[in-house]
Amino acid sequence: MGFCLSIYEKLTEDMKTALKAGQKDRLSTIRLLRGQLKNAEIDKQDALTEQEEIEVLSSAAKKRRESIDSYTQAGRDDLADKEQKELDVITEYLPKALSEKEVKAIVDRVIAEQEAVSMKDLGKVMPKVMAEVKGRAEGKVVNEMVRNKLA
Repeated sequence: MGFCLSIYEKLTEDMKTALKAGQKDRLSTIRLLRGQLKNAEIDKQDALTEQEEIEVLSSAAKKRRESIDSYTQAGRDDLADKEQKELDVITEYLPKALSEKEVKAIVDRVIAEQEAVSMKDLGKVMPKVMAEVKGRAEGKVVNEMVRNKLA
């Protein structure tokens, strides 16, 4: 194929496949994601860019991760499993996550560029790093790495 499908178009294709295959859990997650993308588009009153689509899905993935943590702590493995299945589906549509080594390299480079030396420089470093790793690394992990480097 010469052209690239938007995430929304890919979700629509996969929704049809899941429907035909009778994959109820996958189907409900895909429908949910399509709805969230559609709502974001309505809020923006314009088509979403690929980056904006990724932001919507990243946000959905972050919510699932937080829910999994909460449910696991509460001993509700059944609910944590359900959230994990949804997270697995969402992850398929996100760009491949960066490795710890790749994130570390970005953090080191940005700290050097910003001439950051202490925790006071956290505000200069974090936005630049997050802009580069957008949707490909968790903010919590990045924040921890930056804090360790600046401490």
